[in-house]
Amino acid sequence: MPRIKSAKKAMRQARARTIRNKDQRSALRTAVKRVRTATGDAAAQAYATAVQLLDRAARKGLIHKNNAARHKSRLAAFVKSKTAK
Repeated sequence: MPRIKSAKKAMRQARARTIRNKDQRSALRTAVKRVRTATGDAAAQAYATAVQLLDRAARKGLIHKNNAARHKSRLAAFVKSKTAK
């Protein structure tokens, strides 16, 4: 347990960031899963939502920008294959 005031504050900040990051990462994963399970037009709408979350996560540093690009590319191909049928 930290004794120094600045260390205590750093611990509080780290705890808050961890909670925020965990929530955002969970929302991101849920959005990606919704795209995978959706069909037809719902897949396209779910894809649009997932892209927004992926871009925001990459911009904020939650995930790497190439990671976001890879997910977007794979999801786009998946949605295209779903709507082509």
